[in-house]
Amino acid sequence: MQTAQELYTYEIITKEQTDLIQKAAECLARTFIGVDVSGKWVQEPMVGQLNIEYEDFYQFTKDYLDSTVEQGYCAVACDAHNNVVGVLAGDTNAPEIIGEDIFEGSFYDMNVILRVLEDVDKRFMDDYQKRNGKEIEDGELLHLFMLGVIAEHDRHDIIQQLGDKLITKASSQGLKAVLGEATNPKSMRVMEKYHNMKKYQDIEGNYIVHRYQENSQLNGIPASVADGTYIVIREL
Repeated sequence: MQTAQELYTYEIITKEQTDLIQKAAECLARTFIGVDVSGKWVQEPMVGQLNIEYEDFYQFTKDYLDSTVEQGYCAVACDAHNNVVGVLAGDTNAPEIIGEDIFEGSFYDMNVILRVLEDVDKRFMDDYQKRNGKEIEDGELLHLFMLGVIAEHDRHDIIQQLGDKLITKASSQGLKAVLGEATNPKSMRVMEKYHNMKKYQDIEGNYIVHRYQENSQLNGIPASVADGTYIVIREL
């Protein structure tokens, strides 16, 4: 029986690998929009609640990868046929708060997700400044932005390998921490179990969370599926 390490190859992709960037964007978009895993439909809860189409989300992920891949924090898992079956994509940019709707047309509802992420990111940035007496700078933190796995088998091993690759690199390059936004309990468990990340507590001991039940456009997400988006972190 082959192990996941033998079934799949892992690499951090570069800007020149345009074919792999496209395949990575497709893998991420399929995962977020929804994929059938052993007869069970798996999707990101906010994307599932809103009117977001595959083509729009693919373009969003492709644009993100094109703009950040040269930082060296997009890892992929490929099968024997060079199909991308897993992606973990991140960047070392300081969080950016735009504060207004930027998506239009059929992708308009992506603004709802943007506002959720900006809400938790802004609170984290404010807390970071209180603790450290300065704002977050580019190159301080590894922000794990998107994880997507479409492989049927050894999914957890793929997640482990991808995370290990990026976190080891971040540590070797002197980054202070790994940061993410966990939008559902499944991604929370993955971050905790495979990457030793924990829910972030602010200086007053409170979790930084955007609760879906308090959001008029997301309160249709059942609490049993997900209760909110949390900041998760691991110090390096």
